[in-house]
Amino acid sequence: MRRLIDPTALVFAAIVLVIAAWIGSGMLFRAPPQAPEPAAERVPGVAASWSEAEEITLELVLYGDVEPVQVSILRARVDGIVEEIAAQGSRVSRGDVVGQLSADDREARLARSEAQLASANRDYDAARRLADRGVGAEADAQARLAELEAARAELRAIELEIANTELRAPIDGIVNEVIADIGSYVGIGGEVLQVVDNDPLIAAVQVQQTAIQGVRTGMPAEVRFIGGGTRAGEVRFVSAVADAATRTFRVEVQIDNSDGELPSGLSAEVVLPVETVAAHRVSPALARLDEQGRLGLHLVDDADRIAFVPVEVVRARGDGVWVSGLPERARIVTISQGGLSPGQRVDVSETPPEYLREDPGDADGAGESAPAEGD
Repeated sequence: MRRLIDPTALVFAAIVLVIAAWIGSGMLFRAPPQAPEPAAERVPGVAASWSEAEEITLELVLYGDVEPVQVSILRARVDGIVEEIAAQGSRVSRGDVVGQLSADDREARLARSEAQLASANRDYDAARRLADRGVGAEADAQARLAELEAARAELRAIELEIANTELRAPIDGIVNEVIADIGSYVGIGGEVLQVVDNDPLIAAVQVQQTAIQGVRTGMPAEVRFIGGGTRAGEVRFVSAVADAATRTFRVEVQIDNSDGELPSGLSAEVVLPVETVAAHRVSPALARLDEQGRLGLHLVDDADRIAFVPVEVVRARGDGVWVSGLPERARIVTISQGGLSPGQRVDVSETPPEYLREDPGDADGAGESAPAEGD
């Protein structure tokens, strides 16, 4: 009988079946792969400190010049040669004689006017007596009266002219400049000397239109002089019209200078308290920017999660910055490892004492402590 199946092919098929069975048995009885266990959530550690809001006064700091309260130029009422003049730097009171002009021919004119007045007075008396007796005309008596009044007016004019040769101080103050020296000729209205009144002094500053609404007359001010020295002042004038070129308003602060120690012309820094707000004092190193570019701080909420709160700097000094926008009592992150994101849970500990900075006791009465710089 003819062979239908090749023995070699049967052997090869048997081997393939055995290998397939062996592989299949391994896949069949092997345990299914287990899903990887989720990694435990990493909770970063941070240090935080409680901060209490405090009332601080916002200040408007301006720069300007110190001016005298009044400057007056003494001008001659009559012409003449300067015969006497007060020394530069002399302190004078209003009405004091500070100079003398030459009388020239005024004394002779005075004598003539007095003689004319006496003659006019005699003529009028005679005409009056005749008119009263009915011998003389009333019109003649009235004419003599007119001449008498003219003589009196002429005498008063020359007396006033002679009196005006005495130069008198127009205001209280100091002779700051002698314009016409002895021997100089001055005409009517000519400048003779300058008197400056430095009590009180005026610190004049220009206030931007964005800040002028917080400035009012009568409000206190502090004036710090360039080169040293500070004095209290008071706003005495706020311009009602802005300067057309700068769009600023002139503000004048009056400063007591009764001791006369301060000269005018100094440069000064004027500090005006304009508003009181609640703010926290923090280290500037704690400030962060969010994705929108807003300045803020990281806080820890009651659930130990991070919250980013935008803030506004309302004052900056060497011992810290004061910011508004936080709750009245806030727990501020002072030390953190890596970046933080809003809503992130953290492990919170108190800020180590070495990172806390004691209050230096500034004049505004800030809180006893404030968060310090973090790492």
